[in-house]
Amino acid sequence: MSNEGAVAVLQDPLDEHEFTDWGVIPTMVEGESRTFGRLLHRNDDGSSETGIWNCTPGTWNCHVTKDEFCHFLAGECTYTAEDGQVIEVRPGTVAFFPEGWKGVCEVRETVRKVYMIR
Repeated sequence: MSNEGAVAVLQDPLDEHEFTDWGVIPTMVEGESRTFGRLLHRNDDGSSETGIWNCTPGTWNCHVTKDEFCHFLAGECTYTAEDGQVIEVRPGTVAFFPEGWKGVCEVRETVRKVYMIR
């Protein structure tokens, strides 16, 4: 999905409705969180990507395998790190999850975020 030199633009990510079903989170603890999204750009070598990600309610174990920057646009959830840090997410929350971060995510209201993984 790389287009060398092209700028990936999405004018209003809250109004976006063309998504691909990315399936159920494989590390569910409770419920069945389904993810769906839209990839805006991925480097040819897979070293980074950016897009929109949505996740329906449920609780699941989270392990971040590459640095990830997120800007949450909608919904509510809580990320609880293994060390006990609690991150309350609401619309407008911006977060950076470093590679190796582990914890539990509890989605209470379907979340939508714009993300960048590298």
